[in-house]
Amino acid sequence: MLQIPEGKLKEILVRDGLIDSQLFDSIASEAKRLNQNIAENIVSRGIITDSYYSSVLSKYFNTPLAELDKVQIDPSVLTLLTEDLARQKRVVLFGRLPDGTIKAAMEDPTDLVAIQFLENHLKLRIQPFLAREVDLNKGFALYGQASARDFKKVIAENLEASLRSKVKGEEAASEVPIVAIVDNVLSYAMALGASDIHIEIFEDFIYIRYRIDGVLREVFRMPVEIHSAIVARLKLLSGMKIDEHSKPQDGRFRYKIGSDLVDVRVSAIPTFYGEKIEMRILPATNRPLSFQELGMFGDTAKLLEDNVRRTYGMVLVTGPTGSGKTTTLYSVLNILNRPEVNIVTVEDPIEYNIKFINQTQINEAAGVTFAEGLRSILRQDPNVILVGEIRDNETADIAVQAALTGHLVLSTLHTNDAPTAIPRFVDLNVPPFLVAAVLDAVLAQRLVRKICTSCIYSYEPAPEVVDALKRQADQLGVEGFAVPRTLYAGKGCPVCGGTGYRGRLGIFELLNISDEVRKLIINPNFLIDDLRVLAKKEGMLTMFQDGLRKVERGITTIEELLRVIGE
Repeated sequence: MLQIPEGKLKEILVRDGLIDSQLFDSIASEAKRLNQNIAENIVSRGIITDSYYSSVLSKYFNTPLAELDKVQIDPSVLTLLTEDLARQKRVVLFGRLPDGTIKAAMEDPTDLVAIQFLENHLKLRIQPFLAREVDLNKGFALYGQASARDFKKVIAENLEASLRSKVKGEEAASEVPIVAIVDNVLSYAMALGASDIHIEIFEDFIYIRYRIDGVLREVFRMPVEIHSAIVARLKLLSGMKIDEHSKPQDGRFRYKIGSDLVDVRVSAIPTFYGEKIEMRILPATNRPLSFQELGMFGDTAKLLEDNVRRTYGMVLVTGPTGSGKTTTLYSVLNILNRPEVNIVTVEDPIEYNIKFINQTQINEAAGVTFAEGLRSILRQDPNVILVGEIRDNETADIAVQAALTGHLVLSTLHTNDAPTAIPRFVDLNVPPFLVAAVLDAVLAQRLVRKICTSCIYSYEPAPEVVDALKRQADQLGVEGFAVPRTLYAGKGCPVCGGTGYRGRLGIFELLNISDEVRKLIINPNFLIDDLRVLAKKEGMLTMFQDGLRKVERGITTIEELLRVIGE
């Protein structure tokens, strides 16, 4: 993130009434301790938005904003630079001025060396524009779309060369054609913003699918003849045993395209026709998001922050696998990460490394389970403990004892909503009176796809659409549902791959454990329906209600909300 002098930034923010002088100095000191950009720290706290900071930078450096989410990128200009060079220089060429000057969206439009390099490389004049991350991502996504058009041709050429070689296993994995195929699979996934890659083998073909914004999409199919070579190549990269085919294996490697780095977590399991490969793509460098960036509105964010700033007790985040629970917990840790707070975690796996936080990786082969890791953590004088997941009685018991003895414990459970976490905890042999004593809050969440900002439009739903949505809501058991008078959707464009969606954010349901809720938990006649009634009476918004607020504001669609709630 581009910076302006600390003193000037302070002057602007104080003048605009967004922060007081004392708080700014405190944040600046903390950002230096964590080796973070001061502005990035302020954005992550939700004090200012990324778009506001971009406007401040634009005025300070007297450089126009690119705002590529609102303009059409000229493909003939974009491809004057290769994708690799564009990513390396963090620049997207998007148009021409009447005199032939190229308009360049740049992460740092003050980088005179980069501008000089581009002018020498293109033999054209460059007009720099300030680019936000969303601008660069749009350009890189278009590179991905262009790559996709040529991908089958590239694969066909590489397959022909690979099959001519008649080489199998480890030797084939080192052949250039196989290397190129694997690189194309990875780079195309990065261009599309995929979180997972599935390589599956069946009788007649290899089936490759990407998970994009939480939804699996078939990308292409390949002949089965090269399956062993692709698997061998990925095993080589991730440090697995190449000659082991009958047991599941896990590995990890780092992949780079341009200046973008990702960590790729790899899992291989034997199936009927051969090994299936699943790859999880994780940014190698990633800052924790603010609650606002996660999608929390102010009322939910404030209540959650009030609960996690307590010195003892327990806060749980619930939801199915892949619903963003770990990301939310990392955001909580970012708030609590101060010199006077000792934070220790036990995770499986450690997804992101956070400075000044002691993170422990589960290793069951070495005897490091959640329970054993948590037991060891308690001897490390922690203030805050993060347990990746409470999945057994022993871990639940130790976590409760830690919360009772002056520690703040953060963890996750797999439940469908916030109230269900209470009986789930009791099922883990935690007595109800202890659940009531230690639990401060339960946050349930799901992820919904966001409407693509490049092709969003509004419309008034037809009566038959309204009736269909109401019937769907009734089938899901949603009470008091009313279809908004104005709905929003995405038409589908090259940026979103024709889906109308790009990116995801959370919908949340926060159960605050008040005194009345505690009394209900320890009641021998406890019923989950009574808890839901009480929680709503005390102001808890359900995930559906929170999602509906985002539908009304044009952030997501009603169809997407109903799809996710129904899962």
